[in-house]
Amino acid sequence: MICLVIFAAFFKIGIYSIGGGLATLPFLFELAEQYSWLSPEKIGDFLAIAQSSPGATGVNMAAQTGYLWAGPAGSVAAAMGLITPSIIVIIIVARMLAAFKKNKIVAAVFTGLRPAAAGLLAAAGFGVWKLALYVRDAAAWYDSIRWRELFIFAAFFILVWKFKKHPILYVAAAGALGIALGL
Repeated sequence: MICLVIFAAFFKIGIYSIGGGLATLPFLFELAEQYSWLSPEKIGDFLAIAQSSPGATGVNMAAQTGYLWAGPAGSVAAAMGLITPSIIVIIIVARMLAAFKKNKIVAAVFTGLRPAAAGLLAAAGFGVWKLALYVRDAAAWYDSIRWRELFIFAAFFILVWKFKKHPILYVAAAGALGIALGL
């Protein structure tokens, strides 16, 4: 029964998360507000693992959340729930695309989806920024910033911008630094 609940929760997330894996973040934060077993910090950990793992970020995060919720069966239920709406939409669009290829209404709908996807991605980016660099219950403003993480972010931003090496090198270096510093 719990796997059905997980599937339904992630099916709903899959319907509304237009724009890719990071667009699922606002919905995962909503899940964290609903359930005590999931926290925003845990979502941040899931995001770090999902983005440095092979595969789609959203599916990786869904699988991790499902695993936390109900073990391996929950992991499968969450991943399947997340991807099922996309599969349904792809099948429908593929069958109808030839008929509606030049339809102005269909073109307008797809044009209208772009700002929605951009908004979801912006919300996800802000959520990750806040989660990684902001301390919620700090007494003073200067205690509300995670200075060590901000410095590491700035250093890697400059390294990426200046040296333009393969991204996996920066991911591996940042992961090793995070482990070394106990972050």
